[in-house]
Amino acid sequence: PNPGRAPGPPDGGWGWVVVFGAFISIGFAYAFPKGIAIFFKEIQDFFGTSYSEIAWVSSIMLATTYGAGPISSILVNRYGSRPVVIFGGLLCGVGMVSAAFCTSILQLYICVGFITGFGLALNLQPSVIMIGKYFLKRRPIANGLAMAGSPVMLCTLAPLNQFLFDNFGWRGSFLILGAILLNCCVAGALFRPIRAATASVKIHTTEEGKGTLKEQVTKDAMEMSGPTNVPTETKTEEEGGKDCCEKINQYLDFSLFKHRGFLIYLIGNVLMFLGFFAPIVFLAPYAKHIGIDEYSAAFLLSILAIVDMIARPTTGIIANSKWVRPRIQYFFSFAITFNGTCHLLCPLASGYTGLVVYSIFFGLAFGMVCAMLFETLMDLVGAARFTSAVGLVTIAECCTILLGPPIGGTLIDTFGDYKYMFIKCGVVMVLAGTFLFIMNYYNYRMLAKEEKERKAKEEDPKPVRTENEGRNNWNKETTQDGPELEPLREEQEGLKKEVNG
Repeated sequence: PNPGRAPGPPDGGWGWVVVFGAFISIGFAYAFPKGIAIFFKEIQDFFGTSYSEIAWVSSIMLATTYGAGPISSILVNRYGSRPVVIFGGLLCGVGMVSAAFCTSILQLYICVGFITGFGLALNLQPSVIMIGKYFLKRRPIANGLAMAGSPVMLCTLAPLNQFLFDNFGWRGSFLILGAILLNCCVAGALFRPIRAATASVKIHTTEEGKGTLKEQVTKDAMEMSGPTNVPTETKTEEEGGKDCCEKINQYLDFSLFKHRGFLIYLIGNVLMFLGFFAPIVFLAPYAKHIGIDEYSAAFLLSILAIVDMIARPTTGIIANSKWVRPRIQYFFSFAITFNGTCHLLCPLASGYTGLVVYSIFFGLAFGMVCAMLFETLMDLVGAARFTSAVGLVTIAECCTILLGPPIGGTLIDTFGDYKYMFIKCGVVMVLAGTFLFIMNYYNYRMLAKEEKERKAKEEDPKPVRTENEGRNNWNKETTQDGPELEPLREEQEGLKKEVNG
């Protein structure tokens, strides 16, 4: 290996231990806000509040977990993944233990909603980012396995919470759950940073500097070499004079909003989340509404979780195959459209058997979307800018995640029928899937065209052409289409490395 380059992802070895750590922390981050709903009835009676007031606990928790994305990204870029996850685990534990001593619903919003929600946010993103550091070739499989943590935890937490509640009441349960959440610290301790002898330095042409070259340590190298090992000589003198906006931009890359692929992904996902969580929230109430007993209604969620559990790693393996990997964006669009079609057909399921069939297909579609959620984003923006991309995407999504279930609830209250809620979710998801399919097709066509133009320019035979002229032109070209072609270039570099052995 040539010195001065950060080592490539090992694609195995300790990486599988990292996947196990991510499995735990991602599992808690996604399943905990859903699993805690078991205590709501008792807490509601205890404080004498309405159902909508108590339901805000879960909503605040989910919104904080997603909304705190950029803070999580900044912390990871500054300190690395391991300390951030350990600190997040401590926050989760402290939040739940203090919630056991709450005397009002407002205190529960703060302890469970904000403190525990923020702790879960610090668990979610570093885990996904760390998988990107350790895997390249097998990344879809690794992502699928780590994402399977969510349904596994949901299957485990629901009966566990019921058992704790029957034996210790909600206060005692919160104390025990606080202790269980400290396992996130153990998961974080497994995130060993990839050490590099020297961090690689890339030269970026920044638009603000109008062609002036600034040396910057790439984000990958910063993470890989650990927060302490960044060579000091790469920091430019201008850094002291940077204003606040530039400092934020150093940790959160706002130039992504000029990136065509990123914008397509963002719009499609924000639209999709309007219909993504509501059907899960209302599935059991809908079953009870059509006269199915409580345990059978709850069992529908278990069926969904079990199918989801199998679907995620399987999707990862399929997405990693040589036929699907280059077209992973189309596969993702298909998964979203398939999800929407399931919801559109749900009102046709009149009896329990129909709902079981719906739960199986919904679990399959839900698992497919979740397994590829971050993989498709990494495919578009590349590993170096992924940390910033996740932060910016999650804060945009948190609004629609917060609004999705209440809009569904309003439709049920207005019409007194659940079918309109399922139709709304179905239509939204089919629209999002179709939008992503068409726009990604357009994006791939444009990327191919830009690449062809770039090659034509490079091979342009001008008889007298000084070296400097050539260099200047190359710099201009990279500024014009650099961010767009980054995923393509990274793939080409990866292939070259493989060929060179």
